[in-house]
Amino acid sequence: MLKRVLAEAVGTFWLVLGGCGTAVLAGQHVGFQGVALAFGLTVVTGAYALGRVSGGHFNPAVTAGLVAAGRTPASDLVPYIIAQAVGAIIAAAVLYAIASGAPGFDLAKGFASNGYAEHSPGGYGLTAAAISEVVLTAVFLVVIVGVTGSSATAPFAPLAIGLALTLIHLISIPVTNTSVNPARSLGPAVFVGDWALGQLWLFIVAPLVGGVIGGLIGRFVTEPEASIGAAATPPGAPAE
Repeated sequence: MLKRVLAEAVGTFWLVLGGCGTAVLAGQHVGFQGVALAFGLTVVTGAYALGRVSGGHFNPAVTAGLVAAGRTPASDLVPYIIAQAVGAIIAAAVLYAIASGAPGFDLAKGFASNGYAEHSPGGYGLTAAAISEVVLTAVFLVVIVGVTGSSATAPFAPLAIGLALTLIHLISIPVTNTSVNPARSLGPAVFVGDWALGQLWLFIVAPLVGGVIGGLIGRFVTEPEASIGAAATPPGAPAE
């Protein structure tokens, strides 16, 4: 368990540092397309490196969804989520230490935080933001459950999952700055405080709801091929 939770903390650290770091430090150069790709690349590289240890969740919504799908033991839920939250906060701290070294740095610009209404990049309201986060997280989990359920697709799972996350960001960066991951939202919000913490509840609740829905849908759809109730097949390793 120690190795698994450490892998989840490191993987989530990499996701937040790579994705949010690109948005904060290089967003004006690469645009939202580059930010979307950065989040996808962190999942691909992190899952290939650490998936065989912990399953490569790096996201409380993924852990909750895989528990609902019968792919991850319920006993992993709390330790994984704690590790993911710690990894995200440490990553945000490192990013803050780097970003604050530039002249004119201003946390009020958002620090890659997620938001709705006046804090949505496109001005989208609460309802639109909630629908976006629930639906896209659910689809993300369907992809994850589907590609990790067969020995034929499991070796390519990190690539498929990373591409799915990239597409999700291309769709929803204008809506919420894209969460689909409570830990990713928590890290920057801790440093921005104020409105980011006030709106954080949505980016905890909506992805978790979407993750469970997606996990259940994925379980139903793949049940003939997958061993429901078994432990998770790491995205970077073949299914048993």
